Amino acid sequence: MTNRQLEGKVALITGAGRGIGRAIALGYAKEGASIAAASRTREELDSVVTEVKAFGGQAVAFPADLTDANVPARLVAAVVETLGGLDILVNNAGIGTAQSPRPVKEFDDDYWNLTLQLNLTAPYLLSKAVLPIFLEKRRGRIINIASVAGKIGLVHGAAYSASKHGLLGLTRALATEVASSGITVNAICPGPVRSAMNDQRIRHDAQRLGITLQELESRITPIGRRLEPEEIVPMAVLLAGEGSSGITGQAFNICGGLAMF
Repeated sequence: MTNRQLEGKVALITGAGRGIGRAIALGYAKEGASIAAASRTREELDSVVTEVKAFGGQAVAFPADLTDANVPARLVAAVVETLGGLDILVNNAGIGTAQSPRPVKEFDDDYWNLTLQLNLTAPYLLSKAVLPIFLEKRRGRIINIASVAGKIGLVHGAAYSASKHGLLGLTRALATEVASSGITVNAICPGPVRSAMNDQRIRHDAQRLGITLQELESRITPIGRRLEPEEIVPMAVLLAGEGSSGITGQAFNICGGLAMF
């Protein structure tokens, strides 16, 4: 007997090389899932695979550039062929605001298009690719890593906020379509999470506001700090497990009280 919540399941996690994606990959593996870890950086994926195998789990690296619209379907097919099936999709890969934070009147159009492609179109194409698999067996979990910026505006981050608002719309529309088919579709909306990408963003905000990094960190959320990637994992595990069959179309904030709705 085992009480691991994801025993025997196969999970595809995008952006699994670092940050939230890495934390979810490790958390799922500890709950018994076989991990298909996807991202653009092979070295980061190999590190995740090595760590999963070190505690007896199964993981396979799938280097993939999701800005190419042809990649999502090929990625899903490769995961099924390699691991024998697919039960859980976590759409985590994304791009933030840190590389080009600007007001809308000065926004870079190419960066807008890149952000929408990676943060919204790639999850759409991946979800579309897994649906035939999930519909055939009348069971599946799709978990979209959105953001509290999908519920509120973000200064100098129009593309990111728009893409995450769109991801919540996709979550709700798809959840409605497949609700009677044993498939759930939910979103997690993190607040500021400690990561290399968020480090760049808060440096920009501290400079924009004329305050120190320490002061910004102390007031960035009501709890007085940023979140850690590992704090996203319990909700991701819950939404992937059997006990969440009655939960669909929801967007759960994990944000230290930043957005209480």
